Amino acid sequence: MITKKTQGYAGCRNRVLCASNDHLKFMAEAIKEARKGLKEGGIPIGAVLVKNGKIIGRGRNRRVQKKSAIRHAEMDCLENAGRLKASDYKKCVLYSTLSPCSMCSGAALLYKIPLIIIGENKTFKGPERYLKRYLRLINLNLPECKNIMADFISNNSKLWNEDVGI
Repeated sequence: MITKKTQGYAGCRNRVLCASNDHLKFMAEAIKEARKGLKEGGIPIGAVLVKNGKIIGRGRNRRVQKKSAIRHAEMDCLENAGRLKASDYKKCVLYSTLSPCSMCSGAALLYKIPLIIIGENKTFKGPERYLKRYLRLINLNLPECKNIMADFISNNSKLWNEDVGI
């Protein structure tokens, strides 16, 4: 469970921003999605899309379950949010348990989502430097997110390597 005591603040200058109760609450929902994906036999990465403090989309990496090349957690989340107006996306925050890849980062940039909150980037680091040129990115550096991925990779290295293109 995520608590202010257990989470890390690496790379964050403003603890209040990084540890806000809303960020922790919504990241906990993304983690629930990751755990659902793991139970389904997939890769445990989860995401939620939040607009005005309300979850409007949920997703998990379902590449395995859907036999899909593109169903990463963030893409699944955006798909499940449905069609939105461009002005709606500009009021959203995307939460992901793992740093988004180039494809998912591109979707966030395309829709001009102004803020992405990630659970960790030790396991995988997407194009964060590029993203930061266009939006705010906060890494909560959560041990829970790191542990989910570390456990998964140690038990499923072949599947993980397939997912990250190794």
